[in-house]
Amino acid sequence: MLPYWSLYLQDQGFSYLQIASLMATIQLTKIVAPSVWGWLGDRTGQRVRLVRWGAFTGALFFIGVFLEPGFWGLLLVMLAFTFFWNAILPLYEVITLRTLGRQKDRYGKIRLWGSVGFIGAVAIVGALLEIVPIDKLPWLLLPVFAGIVISAMLVPSEPGERKPPAPKGSLRAIITHPAVVAFFLMNFLLQVSHGAYYTFFSIHLEQHGYGKLSTGLLWSLGVLAEIGLFLVMHKLSRRFTVRQIAIGALALTMLRWGLIAQLTGILPVLIFAQLLHAASYGALHVISVQYIQGFFGKHHHGQGQALYSGLTFGAGGAIGSWLSGFLVDGISTSAAFWGSAVAMAVAIVIAWRGLQPPPEHSHG
Repeated sequence: MLPYWSLYLQDQGFSYLQIASLMATIQLTKIVAPSVWGWLGDRTGQRVRLVRWGAFTGALFFIGVFLEPGFWGLLLVMLAFTFFWNAILPLYEVITLRTLGRQKDRYGKIRLWGSVGFIGAVAIVGALLEIVPIDKLPWLLLPVFAGIVISAMLVPSEPGERKPPAPKGSLRAIITHPAVVAFFLMNFLLQVSHGAYYTFFSIHLEQHGYGKLSTGLLWSLGVLAEIGLFLVMHKLSRRFTVRQIAIGALALTMLRWGLIAQLTGILPVLIFAQLLHAASYGALHVISVQYIQGFFGKHHHGQGQALYSGLTFGAGGAIGSWLSGFLVDGISTSAAFWGSAVAMAVAIVIAWRGLQPPPEHSHG
């Protein structure tokens, strides 16, 4: 969806600020939805059932796109379906880590299949959009939503799931810990910087003469690099600390946004910039998932994962989308990516000064 939705919205006649607002709703519901669903998952233990419900209801609301409801109607449709759609991943992260038990270093090898799916979908949809007009995109996405529903129904229920015993520390004490505050601020700024990428990267490429298939392949290249990172992340985690991996990844992300802003027309440079997605998403996401588990423990794990998703992907992503909309509308798409680089510079300072390893994962 992300690589082509902004192009679809542009085709529908929406302005850059309207596109930014509509794309921001995808991130906006992450502020509330994961917390609601994470709390329900922690209270009931019925995470698989909630994943199924989220998949089905999200797909049902997506059908509203076909009514061509205009800006405000589409805004409501996107708020509705993303509220349920965004509920799935944080719950599924918890299910996955609980299933792995002590073999948490295998997480990356499981997570990479999401990346494989993304590459396949982006390549197929990109090729189809070279044949059919962009206004048919919702019809191409409908089978994907149906596939999510079917696969969610195939996930076995968690046997004997019970609410864990009362925690030793309160949730408030955890989230006010200086290292946790630094962690959330770093990830918040990381997602602010991704606002321009998720909202305007495809439009930016189109302005520089790239076709829809080329755009899809460049998106896929970033995810392919992410897969490679997932495969070797357990080795990096043993050699470097959380702080070292985070600062290195943030610095590479800052470089990536600068290259995209200034040198998009040079294909080898753009390819290199997309390969840096391994750092800007892959590395930071893997250490973040482990970081949440280390600091929040078993009792607050679901809520910790929800806070991570809501405060960073949600609030950070939404604010990043809106800010990039103003920069694109007022200056250019390149200016939005320079803004992303500035956000990363601030994040590096925060990580340098405040990030510490979580108790259970002192080496990543």
